[in-house]
Amino acid sequence: MTNGNFVSPVEILLVEDNPADVRLTKEALLEEKLHNNLSVVSDGVEALAFLRKQGKYSGAVRPDLILLDLNLPKKDGREVLKEIKEDADLKRIPVVVLTVSKAEEDVLKTYDLHANCFITKPIDLDQFSRVVKSIKDFWLTIVKLPPNGRV
Repeated sequence: MTNGNFVSPVEILLVEDNPADVRLTKEALLEEKLHNNLSVVSDGVEALAFLRKQGKYSGAVRPDLILLDLNLPKKDGREVLKEIKEDADLKRIPVVVLTVSKAEEDVLKTYDLHANCFITKPIDLDQFSRVVKSIKDFWLTIVKLPPNGRV
């Protein structure tokens, strides 16, 4: 995000309960040298609290992009996606579903709920890094993201 000559970091919210996947995502983003701030929450209830700046997340920064796993504790990713896309203040934030699921039902359901894209997580580390690089290249380099309220 540019503001004159200053490039502010891209704010990414990762909603992921698997510590290994969190670590892989962090490493892949570091490898890409993307100027970003990565916030991580581990369940759907926390994700919505973060996005709505509730409780301990009152100072949270609105993300430019959400990476959302579907299989989450407390409130699954489908419910989180539905609430995001029904909320006038949140619905423009792009949501990339990043999950182990390959089920056609999950693909259809998430697009019905207005996910911006659906990506099946590869198990292999190198492939996972390539997926994160692809997300970075497309969503954070090519795509014009909606302004998120920062001046």
